[in-house]
Amino acid sequence: MLTRLKVSGFKNLVDTEIRFGPFTCIAGPNAAGKSNLFDAIRFLSFLANDTLLNAALSIRSEGGHSGDIRSLFHRAGHRYDERMAFEAEMIIPGDGVDDLGQRAVAEITFLRYTLEIGYKTDYTLPSLGSLELLREDLEHINLGDAHRLLSFPHNVKAWRQLVLHGRRTSPFISTIDKSDGSEIKLHQDGPKGRPKSFLAANLPRTVLSTVNATESPTALLARREMQSWRLLQLEPNALREPDTFTTPPGLGADGSHLPATLFYLARSEAHHENHGQDGHAQVYDRVSTRLSELIDDVYEVGIDKDQQRELLTLQVTERDGMAYPARSLSDGTLRFLALTVIDMDPAASGVICLEEPENGLHPDRIPAMLRLLRDIACDPESPAGPDNTLRQVIVNTHSPAVVSQVPDDSLLSAELKEILIEGARFKTAHFSWLADTWRSAVEPEVSTVARGRLLPYLNPISASDSFYGYPVGTGGHKRLRRVADRPDMQGVLSFVGDEG
Repeated sequence: MLTRLKVSGFKNLVDTEIRFGPFTCIAGPNAAGKSNLFDAIRFLSFLANDTLLNAALSIRSEGGHSGDIRSLFHRAGHRYDERMAFEAEMIIPGDGVDDLGQRAVAEITFLRYTLEIGYKTDYTLPSLGSLELLREDLEHINLGDAHRLLSFPHNVKAWRQLVLHGRRTSPFISTIDKSDGSEIKLHQDGPKGRPKSFLAANLPRTVLSTVNATESPTALLARREMQSWRLLQLEPNALREPDTFTTPPGLGADGSHLPATLFYLARSEAHHENHGQDGHAQVYDRVSTRLSELIDDVYEVGIDKDQQRELLTLQVTERDGMAYPARSLSDGTLRFLALTVIDMDPAASGVICLEEPENGLHPDRIPAMLRLLRDIACDPESPAGPDNTLRQVIVNTHSPAVVSQVPDDSLLSAELKEILIEGARFKTAHFSWLADTWRSAVEPEVSTVARGRLLPYLNPISASDSFYGYPVGTGGHKRLRRVADRPDMQGVLSFVGDEG
């Protein structure tokens, strides 16, 4: 669980610091930095699993771009920053396994990871540039500081004391600055054992991405936590695809393997509860009940098994008996089903980022989507355990229908703000929150979001806006009456002026 993130020098994020609760909604206009924040989280996740260069190229290539990885660094005019820095505070699982199946148990579960990466010219690469590890640290956070650092509402005994435990007096990864360059040390868990030392300039990847359960189980579990941070980009085509009988379970970031994952969950519960086919039915019934919040006449959700072709196909049956395979379902329905499966899957953990969850949904159904997203995230007011794991949801939006419905203490407002550094003016992403919420209590010196910034979300109709794309009074075009201009709508809609 990511509780705090500080980023500087990455895209348009400069000295950006955000505290996260279990559920966070980031609202703002296009190009304000919402997606860049997601990219920063994903970049840290990729770095926990791959080389510096491959992690950087993964961020660039998924958008269909190619070219100099320097574009990941903050730019002011024609000048790029030479380094980027990250600081992440996180709660990690108490146990897990490494790549060889060896069990790891954390010495302490509250950690702070610090990373600094520089740009270096490399004429052997097509991009003419590469990345260099400058600093890497992984240290414990004293549990006595938890009341100050975990400021979102939570139950101390039932939740915090169960997810935070352990003790440590020295770092797990540390950096020493020397005259010939930085040296990064990997310390073993426990009081014994000499640390391993690495010259930072020679490292093609982070030290964290190489650890195993034998030498540093706590660092391994921090790595596992960061690997679980992902961006869901649910694609309708992937959601509609059937799976073979041998497809491994686990929903892909694009929504692939939805039938295999749902079928596995149903079969696993049936086996675990020793209920046979009745166990299958219980899982499908829960999915059907959740989907009925979106579609009124849903009777059943299940998996059609084609024995001849050995295919699993998602299927929704309505109350009139008509069955519809996944290829016939709407995009919004499929996205909702995918998130329902994530909610039911105990293996789906970590940070889940999702852009514009309202896509494909009727405005009346958006509250159902928000309830589902809140249910996916852990509940810090309830006892932590297998049914309430460290799962976190971060969404971004520019939809008034979403902003007006989310809890006020989960809302962050994103906007571009002009700053001055060393005589140069440039715009960076700025995130703020509402007054009288838990973030404002933690950092009262930080400005909260101005009321005027939220008016477009709460009162989205402008009295002087355009008709079919043409400004009012444009010559040569017929003035058309909007729905908002109807006399019978005036008592329902509210209006804001151009300054809103």
